[in-house]
Amino acid sequence: MTKYIFICGGVMSGIGKGIATASIARILKEKGFRVTAVKIDPYINVDAGTMNPIEHGEVFVTEDGVECDQDIGNYERFLDENIPRENYMTTGLIYQTVIERERNLEYGGKCVETIPHIPEEVIHRLDRAAKKAKADFVLIEVGGTVGEYQNAVFLEAGRMMRLQRPRDVMFILVSYLPVPKMIGEMKTKPTQYAVRSMNYAGIQPDIIIARSVVPLDGPRKRKISTFCNVAPEDVISAPDISSIYEVPVNFEKDNLGNRIISKFGMRERNRKRTEWSALVRRARSAKKPVRVGIIGKYFGTGNFTLSDSYISVIESLKHAAWHFGCKPEIIWLNAELYEKNRKSLKELSSLDGIVVPGGFGIRGVEGKIRAIEYARTRKKPFLGLCYGLQLAVVEFSRNILKLSGAHTTEVNPNTRHPVIHTMPEQLINIKEQRIGGSMRLGAYTCEIRPGTISYAAYGTKLISERHRHRYEVNNDYRDELEKHGLIASGINTERNLVEIVELKKHPFFVATQFHPEFKSRPLRPHPIFLAFIKACMR
Repeated sequence: MTKYIFICGGVMSGIGKGIATASIARILKEKGFRVTAVKIDPYINVDAGTMNPIEHGEVFVTEDGVECDQDIGNYERFLDENIPRENYMTTGLIYQTVIERERNLEYGGKCVETIPHIPEEVIHRLDRAAKKAKADFVLIEVGGTVGEYQNAVFLEAGRMMRLQRPRDVMFILVSYLPVPKMIGEMKTKPTQYAVRSMNYAGIQPDIIIARSVVPLDGPRKRKISTFCNVAPEDVISAPDISSIYEVPVNFEKDNLGNRIISKFGMRERNRKRTEWSALVRRARSAKKPVRVGIIGKYFGTGNFTLSDSYISVIESLKHAAWHFGCKPEIIWLNAELYEKNRKSLKELSSLDGIVVPGGFGIRGVEGKIRAIEYARTRKKPFLGLCYGLQLAVVEFSRNILKLSGAHTTEVNPNTRHPVIHTMPEQLINIKEQRIGGSMRLGAYTCEIRPGTISYAAYGTKLISERHRHRYEVNNDYRDELEKHGLIASGINTERNLVEIVELKKHPFFVATQFHPEFKSRPLRPHPIFLAFIKACMR
């Protein structure tokens, strides 16, 4: 019988609930169980595709083409498995489904209500995810924090499931314990209130993961146990650490995995846990630095820097660097600065490599183009991703082909030289404002040209990679681009679309229309990132 574990957050957002979920999934997998993970986002958005990355973080794309929360990416990286579309849901998607069912008379004339019909749809989707994965465990991360109005129906779904299947449902609360600087003492009261909020929803947590800047001590553990009605051994210390990949190892210091399976009356099936521990040791022992600059525009949020906008790119660079025993040093670079002051490009000279990741819109575009020109002319290793490929084609067209004003029609619909343009069906989507979920999404095949950098990286001719874009390289300009040295080394043969471009006479100048970062795993770094980091090391 499948076991369901709901992971909820307390006190505040951003404390690592997704990493905790992914880490528990990894622990259970290493104990020999089949595990899958589900993310519930309490947004009215039907999917994450229309959410601002500065506010929400990266939009991750699954193999089957769903735009979802970045935590799905964490699940994939920790489990080393693809997560399907069934494993992501939002408030908007659930309500949309229930309303469509009501319109189709699938409720047999009943009055359709928030309770119980919305939670019942959630439970139906959880069971479907379990069945598809043939899972022993389904981990369900409930977005937001307990006590919020937005996620109340999802907590109600968990309460109903526990009522119906008391031996198969568990609740874990990930809560923050602050250490105010002016006091110098870890405070448990916010966590006590978080547990009370769960109690008001009819739920008692079975385990509390105590997040803080430092490890939990004995007095605090006993206090949480007393006031939150859990055994002391069910209070798990989760201090800040240098790498997210150390979290499973850290949890196991408090025996979290065995606490979970014992509560379900189960025993571990596998005692071998060497692969993940070896990864952690490799990351810790990495010494030789490799400096990579990410030139983006989704970093700033007020006076703070939000790296979550590019989290899959960052993690992919780490995976590849650790593979070679290198210590990755990621430098955030704002493309808009290069638009204001060309001289600021000098800071790129200290880097071992440059990445221009995906993005949308006009802001920072000219700065990215200048950075790409710098990488091309200074022979600096360069990796372009999605928009990075499109702007690399624009830069090459302007400065080598001498096509004045060459651009992407996303930025300049009236350009004389639309070297990047839209496919006919995308023009219709734009005209009719069918924007959400209408891009080229998910996995598509790509045929790689032998004798190229890309072929050497992959070691095979046919690959499959994930996409999230609406604009493509204009084939009318392809022959001229290749004639001058920018070759199309990867092609989607079904639609004759350019998937990879690279320069012939350059240490490493490769750009992909797809997003390789979505398929990189800590135990299996992506070939393109491996090739890029190898070039940076040289």
